[in-house]
Amino acid sequence: MIRKLLGRGKFFLFMRGRVMSWRRFRHGLKHVHPTFYMGPNCIVTTDLVAGAYSFMNNDCMIQARVVLGRYVLLGPRVSVVGGDHRPGLPGVPNIFSGRPEILETVIEDDAWIGHGAILMQGVRIGRGAIVAAGAVVTRDVPAYEIHGGVPAKKISERFTDPAARALHDSMLAGPLYIGQLAKPQLDD
Repeated sequence: MIRKLLGRGKFFLFMRGRVMSWRRFRHGLKHVHPTFYMGPNCIVTTDLVAGAYSFMNNDCMIQARVVLGRYVLLGPRVSVVGGDHRPGLPGVPNIFSGRPEILETVIEDDAWIGHGAILMQGVRIGRGAIVAAGAVVTRDVPAYEIHGGVPAKKISERFTDPAARALHDSMLAGPLYIGQLAKPQLDD
């Protein structure tokens, strides 16, 4: 109700900035861009790295050594998990097996991770890739591919036209895009 009354005006943006300042402080997030947004009830470690305009929706659970690129979208309840026990030690119960070294998980620029997806520790989600809702990602996802299922497999490509992919790549490599649509150029 209040958001409807305030719209997306300056006051709304000011308040959103104050809320995120508090969340960055409360979670000890020192390596996130000021434009990063994190919804309520997220569980994250203090070493999270997040690029400009990255978005983490409600109830996400992100473990250590996770890097989010620019414009990354994480849907609600996305989790990055795994690698927290060493079950291959004979004669040692799992609870006492200790933890192996935590591998870095990277979600590159403009990737979109759908609602409830689970990413296993150490995977790399390529630039512009999409992971479907509910998918369990156990292997790397190449750039601009769409993956889904359990375990996640390739469904299709995001761009079928090489020119469209090149145009998108050049936009991502350029300065920050802040949501303003470019005026189309008309041929005379």
